[in-house]
Amino acid sequence: MTGSFRARGSAVTRSRGYEVARWVPCKVAKLPDRETPQPRDCVTAPILARMKKLLVLLLAVASACASVPSSQPRAAQPGSDQFAIESTVLAVYNVISGPAGRRDWDRFEALFAPGARLISTHRKDGVVTANVMTPKEYETKAGAYFADHGFFERPAANRLQRFGDIAHVFSTYESRHASSDDKPFARGINSFQLVRIGDDWKVLTIFWEEEDAAHPIPAEYLQSR
Repeated sequence: MTGSFRARGSAVTRSRGYEVARWVPCKVAKLPDRETPQPRDCVTAPILARMKKLLVLLLAVASACASVPSSQPRAAQPGSDQFAIESTVLAVYNVISGPAGRRDWDRFEALFAPGARLISTHRKDGVVTANVMTPKEYETKAGAYFADHGFFERPAANRLQRFGDIAHVFSTYESRHASSDDKPFARGINSFQLVRIGDDWKVLTIFWEEEDAAHPIPAEYLQSR
């Protein structure tokens, strides 16, 4: 190639009739600093703060939902002791309920264990008395009333406890003259004691008391557990 050639930042020297380029360091002009982009705190900070508050709120709601038990009790599974116990208690209510007329007393007696007792209470002038009956004696006394009066009683709430072959059911009851009555004419608590006999749960004792103005049923016994 002919002509002169000068590389940037180089000098030319002559050697043996040839021009040889020699590298000479040169100063590089300093470019002005670019403006360093600043973090957009004015935008991101409020968003992050709101996201944190939302996360805390969601965690609080989730924790509250997990810690508050459901107001509805778990349904008893067929074949379980709980199911058998509740079925026996419900059968007692069903057999004494109905329009005026005779009840199925054979079915009633079959629900009880040998030696079973039914105990009603009566309060007068601050004194409580108990009337102890066998299932047969209850049949005689209650049967006379049922012959001329409709009577429907159902459990409003049950609280069941069991250990081994014994069980206790605190059953809040409502009594009506007709199944269509809006309000019961009486409420109270039936205390059922049951025992396992073979494959069946039988009633050993029913001990009950009716509420009155001075002794209303506590709220805790108005929900099943």
